[in-house]
Amino acid sequence: MDLGPEGPQFNASSRELSIGVKFGPEIECHTVEVDEGESLDGKCKVTGNPAPNIEWLKDGRPRSLTNPLGRHDSGTYEVKADGLTLVEKRVQLNVFYGPEWMCPHTYTVQEHTRHNLTCSQGFPEPTEIWYKEEEEVQLPHILTRSNAGQYSVRVSNNRTTLNFTVDIVVHYPPSHIVELEDSEVEVGEVLGLKCSSVGNPRPNYSWIYYRTHNVNERTEDGISRLIINNANGFNIGSYTCHAWNEKGNVSKTVRVTVKGAKQECPIEIQPETMVLQYQSSGQSAVCKAENNVSDNNVYWLIRQKNGTNTENISWTPNTHEDWDPSPVCCAQVWGIGWCNKTLHYILYKLPENISVNGTVNNSASREEGSNMTLECEIVDVAPAKHLRVRWLWQRGNETIEPDSVRIINKSECSFPEDKFPVTVVCTRNITLNRTLHGLQVKCEAELNLGPEGPQPPPLMTSDPFTLSVHYKPRINTTKLPELVPVISGYKEELVCEADGNPAPTVTWNYTATAFLGSNGMLTVNEEGTYICTANNSLAIVKHEVKVILTEDYLPLLAGFVALTVVAISIIFIFIYSIYYKNTKMRRYSLKNPKLSIHNGNVAHNGWDIQLPVTKLS
Repeated sequence: MDLGPEGPQFNASSRELSIGVKFGPEIECHTVEVDEGESLDGKCKVTGNPAPNIEWLKDGRPRSLTNPLGRHDSGTYEVKADGLTLVEKRVQLNVFYGPEWMCPHTYTVQEHTRHNLTCSQGFPEPTEIWYKEEEEVQLPHILTRSNAGQYSVRVSNNRTTLNFTVDIVVHYPPSHIVELEDSEVEVGEVLGLKCSSVGNPRPNYSWIYYRTHNVNERTEDGISRLIINNANGFNIGSYTCHAWNEKGNVSKTVRVTVKGAKQECPIEIQPETMVLQYQSSGQSAVCKAENNVSDNNVYWLIRQKNGTNTENISWTPNTHEDWDPSPVCCAQVWGIGWCNKTLHYILYKLPENISVNGTVNNSASREEGSNMTLECEIVDVAPAKHLRVRWLWQRGNETIEPDSVRIINKSECSFPEDKFPVTVVCTRNITLNRTLHGLQVKCEAELNLGPEGPQPPPLMTSDPFTLSVHYKPRINTTKLPELVPVISGYKEELVCEADGNPAPTVTWNYTATAFLGSNGMLTVNEEGTYICTANNSLAIVKHEVKVILTEDYLPLLAGFVALTVVAISIIFIFIYSIYYKNTKMRRYSLKNPKLSIHNGNVAHNGWDIQLPVTKLS
C-alpha cells in the first residue's frame, strides 16, 4: 500500500503459481544437412509439452539417433514425434562428404573409343578441372592419340579440394608405312630401304625378301632399315616390310631392281588348276622350281583369317574353310630374286536349297492385270559368279516359251564376286492374267566351273511354284445364249456356267415359274426374261436370257409316220399271204384216220398239227 512518504512502507506478495500449457509436438525442420560421421541426434528441432518422443524412419525402418551417418544414408526420412499427439513429417537428409578419387593413375584406352573417366565422387558433387601442361583442357568423350599424356586434375566441393594425376595411354594400330618406295640401284652400289610406322605400342618390324649375305637389317628408334651392300643380281625382287603391334598390322611391298640383271620365274605348279568340292577329300598342289633352288626356298603363301601363312612345296587345301586362300607359290631363284605364280584354285559348293516365290507389287492381292515379281533364291552356293540361272515355265508336262508369259523385263540376278558361299537372288516380272492361273514356274541353276570342273556341270531345279491369279467371273455364253426357244408344253434347262477365281457363286433372277437345280441349272417352261448372276470377291457379272415359246409339231409328224407304217404293213401282209398259199399250203382229208403210235399227230415237212389227218391222193 502506498500511503506516501509519511505513511508506513507495506509490501506483501502471494505464493508463486506455476501454469503448465500442453501443446505440440511441432517438428521445425525440412532439410537436415550433416557431415559424414555425425549422428541424427539434435539435428531436427522438435518442441512440445509433454516432451515428445522422437523417431526417425527410412523406408519404414527406424534409424538410430546416435549412430554415425555415412554417405549412403542420404535420402528422405519420416520423422515421428509422439507427445500430446502423434505428428509425422517427411524430412530430407543430406550427408556431406569430401571428394574422393575413383580412377587409376594410368588409364589405357583404344583409340576412337569412348572413355569412362568419371574420376571423383562426393556430396555436394565435386567439380573436376583437368590440366595438361599447366593449361586447363576439356577432355573429349572420344579419345584419340593426340589426347594421350599426363594430366593433373583438381577435384573440389564445399568440403575440401584435392589434386591428382592421371597418365592417359591411347593404343592404336600401326599407321601406313612411309618412306618405303620402289628403288633402282646400279650393280655394286649401296641401297638403303627404310620402313617406318607410328603406333602404340611401338610397332615391331619384319622383312620378307631373298636373303643374301650382302643384306643387313637393323631397327632403332621405331624405324627399320635394310641395307644392300654391293648390289648384284641376287638382290632383285620384292621386299615386304611388316609392322605390327597388339592392335593391328600393316605391310608394304616394294620392288628393287638391279640394273643389268634379268628376272625370270622358273616355277611349275601341278596341277595348274584345282577345282574341289566343299568338304571333299583333300588334294595336294605341288610347287617345283628348276635347278639351283633348294626346297627351303620354294614355298606357298596362303591367305588365311589370321594373316598370311607359308606352306612347304606341297599344299593341301582345307575344303571346309579355304574359300579364298589366293595360293601363291613363291621361289627365291639364284641370280634372279623373288618370283611367284598363282594357282588357279576354286572351292565350290552346291546350293543348299533353291526355291521360287512370288510377290505382287504394291498390293497384297494377285488380281488379273497386276504385276508379280518372281524371285528365285539359291541358298549357300559358291562361287556365285560361276552360276547360270534359267527360268522354266510349264503347264503339266508342256514347256511354255517365256514370250507367251508376257514378261516385262528379263531376269535380273545378283552374282556377288565373293568366293565363299552366298545366297543368289534372281527376279523376273510378269503381268498376271487368267491364262496363267495354275502355271508352274521353276528355277534352274547350273554351276559351270569350266572344263576342269565336274562334267556335266551340276544342275539343280527348284520345286514348282504354282501361279494363283484372281480374276473376275466370266459366264460361258456358248452354253447360255441370249435367246432360247422352248416348245409349248415342254420344259427347257438353262445352264449357267461361270469361270473365275475365287470360284464365283451363280444365282438366277426371274419372275416366271422355274425350277432352280444345282450347279447353276434352271428348268423353265414359260416365256420370260431370266438373268444369271456370277459373283466373286472381285466383281459381279450378269447375263440376260430371253425365253420364247414355239408350237409343237411333233404329234402331227408322229401321226404321219404311224399311217405310213400301217400302210406299209398291210401291203406286206397281203403279199406274204399270197406267197404262203401258193408255196406252203397242202390238202388233207379227215376220213379213216389212223392214230399215231405216239400221240396221233402227223408230221409233214416239219409241220405238226394236233388233229389226226390222212393225206389225200
